[in-house]
Amino acid sequence: MKRKIEIMDTTLRDGEQTSGVSFSISEKLTITQLLLEELLVDRVEIASARVSEGEFEAVKTITSWAKENGYLQAIEILTFVDNGISIDWMLKAGAKVQNLLTKGSLNHLTHQLKKTPEQHFAEIADIIALASKKGIDTNVYLEDWSNGMKNSPEYVYQYLNFLSKQPIKRILLPDTLGVLTPSETFQYIAELRHKYPDQHIDFHAHNDYDLGTANVLEAVKAGVNGLHLTVNGMGERAGNAPMASVVAVMNDFLPDVTVSVKESAIYKVSKLVETFSGIRIPANKPIVGENVFTQTAGIHADGDNKNNLYFNDLLPERFGRKRKYALGKTSGKANIEKNLQELGLKLNQEDLKKVTQRVIELGDRKETVTKEDLPYIISDVLDSNLYEEKVKVESYVLTHAKGLRPSATIAVCIDGKTMEEHAQGDGQFDAFMKALAKVYAKKNLRLPKLVDYTVRIAPGSSSDALCETIITWETGSRTFVTRGLDSDQTVCAIKATQKMLNII
Repeated sequence: MKRKIEIMDTTLRDGEQTSGVSFSISEKLTITQLLLEELLVDRVEIASARVSEGEFEAVKTITSWAKENGYLQAIEILTFVDNGISIDWMLKAGAKVQNLLTKGSLNHLTHQLKKTPEQHFAEIADIIALASKKGIDTNVYLEDWSNGMKNSPEYVYQYLNFLSKQPIKRILLPDTLGVLTPSETFQYIAELRHKYPDQHIDFHAHNDYDLGTANVLEAVKAGVNGLHLTVNGMGERAGNAPMASVVAVMNDFLPDVTVSVKESAIYKVSKLVETFSGIRIPANKPIVGENVFTQTAGIHADGDNKNNLYFNDLLPERFGRKRKYALGKTSGKANIEKNLQELGLKLNQEDLKKVTQRVIELGDRKETVTKEDLPYIISDVLDSNLYEEKVKVESYVLTHAKGLRPSATIAVCIDGKTMEEHAQGDGQFDAFMKALAKVYAKKNLRLPKLVDYTVRIAPGSSSDALCETIITWETGSRTFVTRGLDSDQTVCAIKATQKMLNII
């Protein structure tokens, strides 16, 4: 039988201590529902008692829903040693489980509360007894426990001896300031596990040294019964141990334990919390970051084609995601082919080579290239092969200022001879076309008539994405179309115009 590890999510309590984050009542309810019904965590710590009227209303709303749906014992509230004020607050809010915040280090007890251990223990005993009388279960936080184990272990053991005789459900051990190393985490929890084998022990990691996930791994090895995690690693300072990383690590590296969390729901919940909190997920954050299942180097895409040489156990499908192949200056033909496969397109080797070179050129200019851009790039590249380039727009200056007419100064090379002209127009492209008309007038030539002008971008693109300009031209004898591709709309139109000049 695998050992079950309880997962308590504290995104709505400890995670909300992330600077600038405050969830609304409806957001708290939605997140709670997703955590319990979709992600399948065991417990949710949703608030601190006595914080505000808004927090009280949020807890009332959540406990009302939880009671109707059988989750009331999974809803937990942070409370304080305050002569029962927090207990009254909980009763009015409808909550049934308190996580009582107490002092886990002699340093905190002496300098913050200015009390003796005996005084502190007596007050805690009264709160536990009152909670039990009112039908409230108690878990106990030992705040600053990690420093307590480093600097005052005799106090920690004195306190735990006292707690072991109290009617509580769980002992909660927070690394409050994120000061533990993995070896210390294992050592301290193994000691407590040996001394108190029957106690339910939770570990609550912080990430100040970026050791949160590593410390959780060691805590589980040492025998903890439960873990406190947050979605996206939200929390005060550097945050808490992140849900996604911890669950993946336990599933892949601890075969003797099991958790109830549903991996396939992690990404959906992560993105929702990102939206509600306004705190963006770093692109390289493990499991949930935008780039973590994206292969950029062409050699990696080639290896994936050859027996999945660059795959590991973190398959994106586990988390409701898909592998991507980035398009940019490090792209090789294999990257292009992978994206073309998804689009249902196939090119011969010569055309594939040309498209790959164009993608690399765009990447060198730091252009954003997406899979959806590929059909436009293909069209642009193949269209360019249809004519010999005898006319080239060598340089141009386009101006647009409030209160002044747009203007353009251009230099155009025709059959090896460069000519310059300047003109004003109703817009930058109009000014460009009028300057170009002056150049062609010098050669006693007229430009075709522009009869249609269309701009489009790939679906789901952002403001820095590639766009395609499609211009329809008309001469006395025919109508034809040229295309231009760039991240700048006016430059697109100029590229399409240059193609027109080489066709006429």
